[in-house]
Amino acid sequence: SVCWLYRVDYVYFENSSSNPLLIRRIEELNKTANGNVEAKVVCFYRRRDISSTLIALADKHARELEEEMENPELNPVDLPEKQKHQLRHRELFLSRQLESLPATHIRGKCCVTLLNETEALKSYLDREDAFFYSLVYDPQQKTLLADKGEIRVGNKYQADITDFLKEGEEDGRDLAELEERVWDPSSPLTEKQIDQFLVVARSVGTFARALDCSSSVRQPSLHMSAAAASRDITLFHAMDSLDKTRYDMTRAIAALVPQGGPVLCRDEMEEWSASEANLFEEALEKYGKDFTDIQQDFLPWKSLTSIIEYYYMWKTTDRYVQQKRLKAAEAESKLKQVYIPNYNKPNPNQLSVNSVKPGGVGALGVISVPPGQTPGLGRACESCYTTSSYQWYSWGPPNMQCRLCASCWTYWKKYGGLKMPTRLEGERPGPNRNNMSPHSVPMRHGGSPKFAVKTKQAFYLQTTQVTRAARRVCQDIIRPRFLARHPYLPLNTAQIKQECEYCTPQPPTLLLTTQNQGVARVRQGPGLTPIKSTPNILNNGSPTILGKRTYEQHNGIDGERPRCGRGVERGWSPWDVDGKPLWSLLHSIGV
Repeated sequence: SVCWLYRVDYVYFENSSSNPLLIRRIEELNKTANGNVEAKVVCFYRRRDISSTLIALADKHARELEEEMENPELNPVDLPEKQKHQLRHRELFLSRQLESLPATHIRGKCCVTLLNETEALKSYLDREDAFFYSLVYDPQQKTLLADKGEIRVGNKYQADITDFLKEGEEDGRDLAELEERVWDPSSPLTEKQIDQFLVVARSVGTFARALDCSSSVRQPSLHMSAAAASRDITLFHAMDSLDKTRYDMTRAIAALVPQGGPVLCRDEMEEWSASEANLFEEALEKYGKDFTDIQQDFLPWKSLTSIIEYYYMWKTTDRYVQQKRLKAAEAESKLKQVYIPNYNKPNPNQLSVNSVKPGGVGALGVISVPPGQTPGLGRACESCYTTSSYQWYSWGPPNMQCRLCASCWTYWKKYGGLKMPTRLEGERPGPNRNNMSPHSVPMRHGGSPKFAVKTKQAFYLQTTQVTRAARRVCQDIIRPRFLARHPYLPLNTAQIKQECEYCTPQPPTLLLTTQNQGVARVRQGPGLTPIKSTPNILNNGSPTILGKRTYEQHNGIDGERPRCGRGVERGWSPWDVDGKPLWSLLHSIGV
């Protein structure tokens, strides 16, 4: 089989048979313990992968670039709408995110370049597998930033240069306020005298470290103390003392050893502990020379000046040289290239010829055509609208039964969009949660360029008159105020039903009048044997939308209780509850 050679390249990775290919840049090729090859890659994102807010920001940045282009041939404004649509598929967003992917998922090479303002954007459409980027996307912070520095020209950025002084003309500025002299090269001291004074300063620094307890722990030997005393911080202090004493050797030596004891000068290499040094090396391995992130995430108690000063001192140590040699040895032992066999397995989204009814959907979500009929005679391609192709692929949600021809399928996999805008893709193919209804939930479909939206089913709960009466009769059990503050506590409906039956004695026979027939008939109360009737008469309450069970059905009672209202004779008084007639109670709650 044909094998392709991959080095540190821009490549396509496949993580799904229906989604577009991922675009990554190989940084390293590592061999795992089980013999497989993994690629450490830098992630690139498409427009469909970021939010609509950031898309608007990217479009604004693109318009600013178009306005700065002086050559009208390079300006993409005059491009046809189809080419503008396809040009959006060539734009990527770089990220600093790294991930490891199996090398066997590589599906080919591509080319990604930083957007060149002097190059026509149409040239990317003329080249196969060519992409460009100009902004950096942060997946954690959800931000877009420019990837290159900006040349700042103008009065806001340049310093004001004073006029050239003529010969004999005096400078009117006070030079003492502008600068401070720390050394005078025309001093009366000779080079030999200066070197002798520096030796005395080193000796004083070594003695000061012997007297300091913390320095004795950090530099337990005399050799280490003498090496620390010979660092630049000691020499700078000695030369500064000479300049302040107007290069008087006697006064300068006295300044090195004041009354309190010898002066101890330390730099950042001595001030930092071993644990802080290890943290710095770990942060440098992760962030590089991004000292702001190093301070925020690893060393927040150190100032930015201290971290930068320590970095340049750390580069002069043997530890830095040793780590540099180890990294060079690791780089030599790492894989420089890898051969990947050509991937020729069939895609699960290919439409099968031998399957079910026309336009049907198979078990794998594949749209099929009947036997004996060519695939080109079915539904047209969703991208180019052709009806003939040597191979068809299902695309989008299975219930939509959309398909793409072979050419448009390759375009979809490489560029993450369709050649022409469609009703499924529209102007925003990626997920847009800001435009979703609060009553909607996203549902992911394989191969779909957009989330489908499924509306939640609404329901309506209708209470019966007996249930509303039970709220008043059983207030000591229900405790409405308490339940209002604790809505998730369970309610014992069986106990409420038993209490209602206990508080409501057996009523006498009720004389009801049927309005339709105008004939009076006698109906038994709840305690007597009910009259047989059809289910339509029993379930005369309004059914709920979701078929919710009523209060009586939850408690084993079919149908409703007899209504106490207009059909009751005027002279009859219902039974009492806690000293009050239930009739007035029902009227008070609107029954």
